[in-house]
Amino acid sequence: MSEKITSKEVREKHAKHLFPAVANFYEEPAVLVEGHGTKLTDLDGNDYLDFFGGILTVSLGHSNEEINDAVIAQIQRLTHVSTLYPTVPIVELAERLTAATPGKLEKAFFTASGTEADETAVMMAQVFTGNSELVALRHGYSGRSLLAQSLTAHNTYRAVPSQIAAIKHGLAPYCYRCPMKLEYPSCGVACAKDLDELIQTTTTGKIAGMLVEPIQGVGGFVTPPKEYFQIAQEIIAKYGGVFIADEVQTGFGRTGKMWGIEQYGVEPDMMTMAKGIANGFPLGAIVTTAPIADSLKKGSISTFGGNPVSCTAGNKVLEIIERDDLCGNAEAMGAVLREGLEALQKKYPKIIGDVRGMGLMQALELVKNEEAGDRTPNPEATKALFEQTKKRGLLIGKGGLWGNTIRIAPALNIGEDEIREGLKILGESFAAMETA
Repeated sequence: MSEKITSKEVREKHAKHLFPAVANFYEEPAVLVEGHGTKLTDLDGNDYLDFFGGILTVSLGHSNEEINDAVIAQIQRLTHVSTLYPTVPIVELAERLTAATPGKLEKAFFTASGTEADETAVMMAQVFTGNSELVALRHGYSGRSLLAQSLTAHNTYRAVPSQIAAIKHGLAPYCYRCPMKLEYPSCGVACAKDLDELIQTTTTGKIAGMLVEPIQGVGGFVTPPKEYFQIAQEIIAKYGGVFIADEVQTGFGRTGKMWGIEQYGVEPDMMTMAKGIANGFPLGAIVTTAPIADSLKKGSISTFGGNPVSCTAGNKVLEIIERDDLCGNAEAMGAVLREGLEALQKKYPKIIGDVRGMGLMQALELVKNEEAGDRTPNPEATKALFEQTKKRGLLIGKGGLWGNTIRIAPALNIGEDEIREGLKILGESFAAMETA
């Protein structure tokens, strides 16, 4: 990049040369050029506190020195050979992942992205069970491929009609907007029990499995009731399916435990992961049981999956998470963050309809007028909050079907002072919106 290029020129080139679908945050997107820890700097010299971490991907902070040192050393030794040759980084990471995952998960397959990981998991469920149909959830997100778009239940991310008729979508465990108009816990988690009728009425009665996020990421950090997955897993097993936990966003300590599904006391048959696995290096993985892994008799390769550079980053990420108890830090700092967000909800009860999430995966859902019982999604408020927080040096995320949910997910090694700094900026931003 030319040192003389301006932010305006970068934005113009982006508009000219990239697909329009590659949208940016903010009315005037920040051209980010440098990052260290939880801080980022743009081309104009403005500094920001990062409360979104590259969509929950920069799990240990920008330009983490330990990870960088390990990656640089690996690049100087060996950059790429594909999965046709075993390497030290890939077997070390497979060993680490299978040791860190719950239950009897003992075999790994590596990809370059979460989309590929989810695709591979669906294929493995179909091969292992001999069944084709698979259950996903409304408001779920699984990626950009044709199969992933079929799994995804967001019209915003579906460029074409569903290509896979075998995908059936169950009701989302979205308590704030319960699709059955019930209240938890008196509902008896009816959304989970409805999976039984979904399978009976929309499938052949024999399914390959269910792929589900422990907390729906792009869906707006929709957080299921604690009983949801135990009920769901039993129903899926009843009809011959395997249970797949999509840990692409919830994995690697994000919720306060190593895996989001551990918050629910369920042992999956398969797990998919990406994003936080390598602190920004492209890497995805599937971890499953030996019988499921062994059921694939055809050959399979991944040109970039298990790349030695990305695997080196992944090994270092796991080492640091375990060494520094970053699951514990995510739980502790998540509690500070949650307390602050709930205080904001009390201060601005009209616009903040719901606060939800776990650990360092927290969300605010913005609505028209919660006080008056009006839960109409308010994406305009999201846009306004984005501009106010950017002006004050805070970068946040958004999600939800209507774009009205603020997603907050800073690095796992963030400290309390930075959490409080972010909360202070959020408070100032809401105040500015109220008086605008």
